[in-house]
Amino acid sequence: MDYRIQATQQTPAYIVYLLDISASMNQFMDAGGEQKRRIDVVTAALNSAIRQMVFRSTKGSRLSPRYKLSILAYSDNVFDVLGGIKGIDEVARMRPLENIQTQRLTNTAKAFEVAEKMLQRERENLWNCPAPLICHMTDGAFTGEDPEPVVRRIMEMKMPDGNVLVENIFISDEILKTPIKNSRKWPGIMPDTYLEDEYGNKLKKLSSPLPESYREMMLETGYKIEPGALMMLPGTNADLVSLGFQMSAATPVR
Repeated sequence: MDYRIQATQQTPAYIVYLLDISASMNQFMDAGGEQKRRIDVVTAALNSAIRQMVFRSTKGSRLSPRYKLSILAYSDNVFDVLGGIKGIDEVARMRPLENIQTQRLTNTAKAFEVAEKMLQRERENLWNCPAPLICHMTDGAFTGEDPEPVVRRIMEMKMPDGNVLVENIFISDEILKTPIKNSRKWPGIMPDTYLEDEYGNKLKKLSSPLPESYREMMLETGYKIEPGALMMLPGTNADLVSLGFQMSAATPVR
């Protein structure tokens, strides 16, 4: 399983973004020396990743749909922000994140269950494509059922390119022993990296190893993620949140 199938118009990469929009996302965090709401940092970072996908899908003046996206925002309930699966050419014309409002709770299991159903429905259409990826962004422990069983089922879903990938961006101030000074030089979270936060450790177990093909794409854009790193980002500042969304879009393209 080497995750080498490239994203093309005929074999688009499918990414599902799961965004926690619980009330705590209104708290403020560091964004390049100023304080911004977590939800605003996240929407800016995701918009930037979408622009990167558009750039990587454009040849001359033609935008070919090399990526397909779903965006699910969740709290007590799960909201399908795009209204189904959309090609990057369609998403480029939309403003999907403009009206996201924070809610109360964090029903993570329910969000992953909706994502699992979408993957099951779409699986045959994705058979010759890069392995799908779920990029989950949260800032706190779940309410409701434990998400681990459903996340494990998703991670065991096999495709010719490799198992479905799960990435976690965990927005927290207290996750690492030593703060990351420079996200460009950061080696990544390894399976044996010590995390201060109990839920952070759980998310670490529910994060796929970063495929080498993704890591190579990230090295090209100036990051120093090391072999063996997990698809988990401690979103302690805006740079790292942005790196998390860049990682989700690092599928090899032709």
